[in-house]
Amino acid sequence: MKVENMQAGQGLDLPVRNQLFIGGRFVDAESGETLPTLNPHDNSVITEVAMAGPADVDKAIKAARAALPKWSRMAAMDRGHLLLKLADAIDAHAEELARLESLDTGHPLRDTLALDAPRTAVTFRYFGGMADKLEGTVIPVEEGFLNYMLREPVGIVGQVVPWNFPLMFTSWKMGPALAAGNCVVLKPAELTPLTTLRIAELMSEVGFPDGVVNIVPGLGSVAGQYLAEHEEVAKIAFTGSTATGKRIVQASSGNLKKLQLELGGKGANIVFGDANLDAAVNGAAYAIFHNQGQACIAGSRLVLHESIADEFLERFIKLAGSLRVGDPLNLDTEMGPLTSRQQRDRVLSYCDVAREEGGQILLGGKAPADPALADGCYVEPTVVVADPASRVSQEEVFGPFVTVTRFSTDEQALAIANGTQYGLGGGLWTRDLQRAHKFAQSMKSGMVWINCYKRVNPASPFGGVGMSGYGREMGFEAMREYTQVKSVWVNVDANMRPYYAR
Repeated sequence: MKVENMQAGQGLDLPVRNQLFIGGRFVDAESGETLPTLNPHDNSVITEVAMAGPADVDKAIKAARAALPKWSRMAAMDRGHLLLKLADAIDAHAEELARLESLDTGHPLRDTLALDAPRTAVTFRYFGGMADKLEGTVIPVEEGFLNYMLREPVGIVGQVVPWNFPLMFTSWKMGPALAAGNCVVLKPAELTPLTTLRIAELMSEVGFPDGVVNIVPGLGSVAGQYLAEHEEVAKIAFTGSTATGKRIVQASSGNLKKLQLELGGKGANIVFGDANLDAAVNGAAYAIFHNQGQACIAGSRLVLHESIADEFLERFIKLAGSLRVGDPLNLDTEMGPLTSRQQRDRVLSYCDVAREEGGQILLGGKAPADPALADGCYVEPTVVVADPASRVSQEEVFGPFVTVTRFSTDEQALAIANGTQYGLGGGLWTRDLQRAHKFAQSMKSGMVWINCYKRVNPASPFGGVGMSGYGREMGFEAMREYTQVKSVWVNVDANMRPYYAR
């Protein structure tokens, strides 16, 4: 399929898969239903993608069930080798995947080339190497017995990938699940399924057995709900909104399946009076405007010490106002469109809420005036002075929208940082190491960044507390999330006196 770069007019020959991937083959949905996948730059149709329903999910689970015995018993080194081959294939197709991701999500190409595609390969490569590193444990018990612990795959895993980083999150979800010996039925977001389907094609090409991975694009309320309820699914791993996470908890209760939920966030980014302002300004801009603020870990609350607040805001607003907003397929674009009209309208509605609450909009708060962007899902970088208790400071906006508040004491800063229902990620900027470590311990957050923000690595656990969910992506923690523990007792004393001796 040939896709056009609407602004530059350059033809992009991108392979676009638009069917379900079940049992190693691309197939149409049983119902024949499709949903258009749109380019958020101008809302033109990229392709029509098959929409899975319950019958399709059943077929995918049947394929996974058939593949599970052989895959789970395969030598861990051999599973790892396939993941390593996949990582190499992703590297070989990195530019293609980056362009497809930008086309489908609106994420600027400069980012998908530099971050998303390479991180996807690195994550699969990490878990390829991890596959044969997960060891059991021998437990010291009383004389005459050997007790050891096995870690076994949970079985068939249902995974739901969000629309903001679909390429990268596909690797975050699949990598540890497959390395641990599970089979996967994955539902990408209906808005952005294209790179996940392309990854499935690459998996088939490098030799993954049929049925080990199955991809079922579909509506969350239909395919996602059915997957969460299904009696044969042993675990659901979900990334998305807190509201949907609660519904998954309810849907999963039928067979008490294992859950891993990475949900919303409202990250506090605290700048102290002794901070390196150049680094803090640039870091804070990246924290909120990277991927148009569509990140659960975005630094969406700026908490500024009163001694540097005016200078910081002057620099920050100047930088935010200079960001190049435009077609994500142009390499000079620094901020693209939001991924959908629905999300653009949501962000703009919060601009209205800010005004109604008496917030002061220092920058943005509207769609760009550029007529070339009028048909797209664009919102200007937005900076709002708001009360910490206001809706815009408490609710996840999920866009290029940052609130600003000031503090005078460390105690105030900590209270503001911990003053939401969320606890995914947060950051602080200071030269005081004692303060830095104290805040790292005291912030109610699964991740804390000191003099940086939004750093991730396949070896580092990723996840939250509170309404940001539970369970962890990445690292040894992720491998444990995709296994279950079996305790084995062996009597090694043939002469042991029977309990009921006669």
